[in-house]
Amino acid sequence: MLLVEKPSDGVAVVTLNRPEAMNALSKALRAALQQAIAELDADPDVRVIVLTGAGERAFTAGLDLKELSTDPLGMGAANATDPAENPARAVLSCSKPIIGAINGVAITGGFEVALACDVLLCSTNARFADTHARVGITPGWGLSQKLSRCIGPYRAKELSLTGNFLSAQQAYDWGLVNRVVAPEELMPAALKLAGEMASIEADMLVTYKAMIDDGYAATLGEGLELEHQRSVVHNREVTPEMVAARREKVQARGRTQ
Repeated sequence: MLLVEKPSDGVAVVTLNRPEAMNALSKALRAALQQAIAELDADPDVRVIVLTGAGERAFTAGLDLKELSTDPLGMGAANATDPAENPARAVLSCSKPIIGAINGVAITGGFEVALACDVLLCSTNARFADTHARVGITPGWGLSQKLSRCIGPYRAKELSLTGNFLSAQQAYDWGLVNRVVAPEELMPAALKLAGEMASIEADMLVTYKAMIDDGYAATLGEGLELEHQRSVVHNREVTPEMVAARREKVQARGRTQ
């Protein structure tokens, strides 16, 4: 149902593993995802997480509608705040960077989980759709707010008020994803990027990610003040010797890129 692997130093891969159900987010899978992310967040040997789906058809099709059709209380998951029920919150609760490797369709709740990731890479098979309006429910995992902040309100309304699919290339053109690659290149690209991030010191990854996220949720003025306050606290611990050692590593890396 959920696979967790550690293919290289500092990197973990979490795979939604229900390909026969388009990796739909059943209650059990949602709980397993939250537990896995919490454990990896607490694991000092893990610095970056890659989240993907099994197979090439789907990243995840969102909530398991078949399961919901037999559970009179199941729709409560659409508005759940507990990360064990709300997978977008499970992803957002992680202090470490999460790279979404979108291998197929990311539909409705699956779209919301993708939007919760820090970076999105997708294969040419990937497609995104918000079918909330067509199903007759409103989003509860963040899509109505995050999508417009990613691609602008006009494009967000086009997607959400039609339920139309967005292709991988159009998602890239609209600034929704970082890059598009061939299906066979998706995981190598995601692991390469994860490895590059994992070469940064762990506390720096967590600190900088939080600074970006918290500042983005504020006004520009508030964000600049937040940056100043946190920078003062962090940078007073940095010594000239530390800068010199890291400068040599940065220069050496620059010569090989």
